[in-house]
Amino acid sequence: MFNSLLFYCLRNLYFRVNESEYPAVDIFVTTADPILEPCIITMNTVLSLLAVDYPTNKLALYLSDDACSPLTFYSLAETTKFAKLWVPFCKKYNIQVRAPFRYFTSNSTSLDDDSLEFRNEHKKMKNEYDYLYKKIEVAAQRPFTCDDPNSDFSVFCDVNRSDHPAIIKVVSENTELPYIIYISREKNPKHDHHYKAGAMNVLTRVSGVMTNAPLMLNVDCDMYANNPQVFLHAMCVVFGYKNDQDCGFVQFPQAFYDGLKDDPFGNQLANYYYIMNGLSAIQGIVYGGSNCFHRRKVMYGLSPNDIKKTENIRKEDLHKVFGKSFELRDSAAQILSGSNPNIENQRSPSSFIEAAIDVASCSYEYGTQWGKKVGWLYGSTTEDMLTGLNIHGRGWKSVLCSPYPLAFLGCAPSTYPCSLAQQKRWATGLLEVLFTEKNPLLLTMKGNLLFRQALAYHWICLWGARSIPEICYAFLPTYCLITGSHFLPKVNEQAFIIPAGIFVIYNVYVLWEIKRLGVSLRMWWNLQRMGRVTAMTAWFFGFLSVVLKLIGLSKIAFEVTKKEHKPNNGDGVSDHCDKDASRFTFDKSPMIMILKARRTWSMTKLWIEDTT
Repeated sequence: MFNSLLFYCLRNLYFRVNESEYPAVDIFVTTADPILEPCIITMNTVLSLLAVDYPTNKLALYLSDDACSPLTFYSLAETTKFAKLWVPFCKKYNIQVRAPFRYFTSNSTSLDDDSLEFRNEHKKMKNEYDYLYKKIEVAAQRPFTCDDPNSDFSVFCDVNRSDHPAIIKVVSENTELPYIIYISREKNPKHDHHYKAGAMNVLTRVSGVMTNAPLMLNVDCDMYANNPQVFLHAMCVVFGYKNDQDCGFVQFPQAFYDGLKDDPFGNQLANYYYIMNGLSAIQGIVYGGSNCFHRRKVMYGLSPNDIKKTENIRKEDLHKVFGKSFELRDSAAQILSGSNPNIENQRSPSSFIEAAIDVASCSYEYGTQWGKKVGWLYGSTTEDMLTGLNIHGRGWKSVLCSPYPLAFLGCAPSTYPCSLAQQKRWATGLLEVLFTEKNPLLLTMKGNLLFRQALAYHWICLWGARSIPEICYAFLPTYCLITGSHFLPKVNEQAFIIPAGIFVIYNVYVLWEIKRLGVSLRMWWNLQRMGRVTAMTAWFFGFLSVVLKLIGLSKIAFEVTKKEHKPNNGDGVSDHCDKDASRFTFDKSPMIMILKARRTWSMTKLWIEDTT
């Protein structure tokens, strides 16, 4: 039934909208560390996005490298060469999985029933991909030399990743592929870089100068396009609403490939988007930080009630909001007035390199509204939640689109310390949101955020604060052992029926809901178990980080989540070599000490009682 509906939507799109009317899309891929986020993972994401079913001349891909790594630039240049073979191959044979590292696996479709021509081309593509893989792998193990001053790598000579000028390279302007642009924004220790939010704003400005597409897609470096028709599904939503207010952004779920069986760490979001579906009846899904199509005019601060024409926008106002760049101000005026030209009618991106470098500088944002009212907002390490909240607070709605097969797939942390670090960053950033001027309740009173939507945001943002009652509750049994008291009615008391009934009814209901998602009983148990463990460890340390920040004792650092890379064994098959995968390696994270303290306290008390 659902697949039939999706087919009908796509067929209706083909009939109603001519391909020439499709809006242009700027694609943003972000990476911050070539070690924690291996280049081969990022390049597979790039390849899957270059090969989507969408007019090539309406796409431009921007790769943001916050590590300023010559390895990332080299990998992108080599990947572009391979893409000239890979993209036509995928479209000619209608390949469904267009990330090579997922396509060339042992469980891929058998080739026995395919034509000889396809088998030969398949073998050729596999050999070419293996060659690309080896080149990137070898490059990662040797230092880059820059003896030739005319080389593309000369700009990376003696570069410090935290102190360097802006580097922008147009890797491809070939008509066979979308535009491909490499960006490493300027870094300076004297300037705050605002983590991922700062990188996203640089991408927005640079793309505004170069291509200025009305839609922007942002994805994390590990989230490859699993459904080649994902852009068409997004267009079904964009063209499906007569009123733009009902579609400020289109969010696709974050799902994961090769996840650990039964989700032992509770980090695969199996139940998160099921809960988030309920927000669709209010103002829509929250912004998840990846897999999201944004309207550029929305990110430029436009509200649904604003009616702006070019003649009504003063240059002085644009200067105060968007900065000193004439090219950026002109492109912003086009977007806000609804008259931006198609990407295929513009000048080539290479003709805007100088202007792009200007808007990627550290000091460009000073005296502007970037990070305050325009672009991705500053003030939280979870810039996605703060930015999405601001969009909803201006009166926009959002849409959750979940096609089959899933639009994007990424990799979830497979070790416990990595999972804890990720959860701590989320809890920290979410709690920070409540101490900004974009507090949900303030937006309800002063803005256009609905009260029920504000409650949903508060439920999410209070994850970190929830650790306090969780820890108190966890220590109650130990306290009762020490004092000889009890906090629940005894089994032989009639009052025991009340807590027992609540416990049974709640868990039976949750189990019934979770089974609707096709989740196993073991996974349900893991989700329940890790809900308690995560709250008392990662969320608690996230809560402490915010408290220390508020009293001025420390600053919050942004921790990049390690992306697990499975080495290629030469046959297109990936083998997981991490011996700590799915294991609770308690010795590698200090955040587990609270659980250790509780266990030690309880065991000591029981030992004392046994010996007396």
